[in-house]
Amino acid sequence: MTTGIIIMLCALLLIAYIFDVSAARTKIPSVILLLFLGWLVRQATNLLNIQVSGLNTVLPVLGTIGLILIVLEGSLELELNKSKISIIGKSFIVALLPMLILSLISAWVLYYYHQGSFKNSLANVIPICIISSAIAIPTARNLKNKEKEFVIYESSLSDILGVLFFNFIVLNANIDMASIGHFILELLLIAIVSFIATAGLSFLMSKIDHHIKFAPIILLIILIYNISKIYHLPGLVFILLFGMFLGNLDELKRIKWIEKLKPVELEKEVHKFREITSETTFIIRALFFILFGYMMETAEILNRETVIWSLSFVACVFIIRGVILKLIHLPVFPLMFIAPRGLITILLFLAIPLEQTIPIVNRSLIIQIILFSSLVMMLGIMFTQKEKQQQGDD
Repeated sequence: MTTGIIIMLCALLLIAYIFDVSAARTKIPSVILLLFLGWLVRQATNLLNIQVSGLNTVLPVLGTIGLILIVLEGSLELELNKSKISIIGKSFIVALLPMLILSLISAWVLYYYHQGSFKNSLANVIPICIISSAIAIPTARNLKNKEKEFVIYESSLSDILGVLFFNFIVLNANIDMASIGHFILELLLIAIVSFIATAGLSFLMSKIDHHIKFAPIILLIILIYNISKIYHLPGLVFILLFGMFLGNLDELKRIKWIEKLKPVELEKEVHKFREITSETTFIIRALFFILFGYMMETAEILNRETVIWSLSFVACVFIIRGVILKLIHLPVFPLMFIAPRGLITILLFLAIPLEQTIPIVNRSLIIQIILFSSLVMMLGIMFTQKEKQQQGDD
């Protein structure tokens, strides 16, 4: 039995690797293929009458680790200098405004049709209003450098801002000045924690000479994130700042205390750390989406009651996104299409307290929105690249 499970896992991960490598040519987002692969495995286990239990507890664990590694991987690639101020500002606007507009409109619609409280409606729609960096960042590999950089900034910020917004709405019984003040205090605390933790982890990375160097660093990052989560602090802010610090040592080495870290030597270690992070992220992300695909029911994918809601929502996503990109003078194509929902959506959906759930926001709706947004991204990128090729031929 154990040997069979190991063989199956290895085979599935190798197939996932083929999906990842071939994505540049096929233009099919690997998440769609991974979900389909997981669904196929489910059909096979049903035919063979094989029972698999306990997956509901594994999925959130994989998702949390995956989210940490994805944001870390993306932040390690971000350059931080004066020339990047404009793109950071614009990515912040595109990450925040569509999320707020979509959340408020969707929450009002839910509140109007399903009554309940507006606060609960808001808690239910925030997860589907956040761009998934787990899907967006790998997709951006094939874009131009500026577009790729924008997607990394925007999707990472969308994850962070989305988690902040979600926690603020879910964890506060009343939204008033006291809750806003407490929220600002949490941001200040995580900024202090991020500074201390970044300095400490960077020092460890520069001093550890044992042959196992990066595993303790990654484990400490996951530990700090989850401890901060217990105290409702936005741990993703720490992940983003830590990654950006390591990825920009060449820009920061003029600072005196950073000289103690021996930045020239540390940069070599950061390069190795980036490679290990990328490899680990691939495995965790692939397992997460295969597992989620395995847990999908065919009836959930084909649910007619939610398909109109999901299609209407996805249409609003791309319309609002296109308008905002146009207003701030960014290229609408292909950036408009890179707004997938995925890992962060699933994680926050699972984190909605039972007493705040709304029946219409169910697994079917979440699955359909993830699939539709990924399909639009795939078709949009294909269309854009085809148009560019035709213009080049002309």
